[in-house]
Amino acid sequence: MTEVKAEAVPEPTRRLMHELERGLMTRIQNLERETRRYRRLWIATVMGFAIVLGLGAAVVIMAGRHSLPGQVADVVEAHQFQIRDAEGKARGAWGIDQDGALRLTLLAPNSKAAVTMTVLQGGAPGLTFSDTSGKARGVLALLPDETLSLTFADRNGMTRSVLGLNPEGSATLVFADKTGMTRAGLGVDSRGSGTFTLMDRRGGQVTEPEAPAASEPSQPTDSDLGPAQTRTPPSGRRSPQARPQ
Repeated sequence: MTEVKAEAVPEPTRRLMHELERGLMTRIQNLERETRRYRRLWIATVMGFAIVLGLGAAVVIMAGRHSLPGQVADVVEAHQFQIRDAEGKARGAWGIDQDGALRLTLLAPNSKAAVTMTVLQGGAPGLTFSDTSGKARGVLALLPDETLSLTFADRNGMTRSVLGLNPEGSATLVFADKTGMTRAGLGVDSRGSGTFTLMDRRGGQVTEPEAPAASEPSQPTDSDLGPAQTRTPPSGRRSPQARPQ
């Protein structure tokens, strides 16, 4: 195939070819400019969308931590809440235990001393005061049978005194020594009869409750006195330990 010399191409044809070439180059340049503009617009759109998402996430986080001004959530749900001080140390907890009991515990700074409010799964509420070693020193509890008891313990966790009131109306006050053995007791049964019992160091009974008068009802039995003891248990019986609720 023989090459076509430029001199052999007529002048009008060459001009037409140059016009077509210039037009084609102009269109290519325009397309390149449009492509660059669309690319910049796409990048700006993506960046704007990312900024909007970031601001939305920040608003949600801030609202969750501090709540928006004038906005209060209707319901806040969680299994447990923890309270920490400025140093990050745990100072309290509120939640459901594995045994189903609801507990609110408040701790003293740098100490195990605590106040614990408890509602057991069965519905029995209680209030426990613990010392710096974490041992329960005082327990106020209302049992499911409506028996109300107030228990005091020493620094070794041994119960030393119990005040009880049962649903039938009898009240008892029991004192124990440092070994947990009952030594003295006061009581008023549901019929209004009072009792007083005192034990010596050997566990023997020192004083007897006075016998009722002939016109008065007979002395009530232990079942009439309810769960809380007003009579002195036999030698060797110890009062129950105070336990955190």
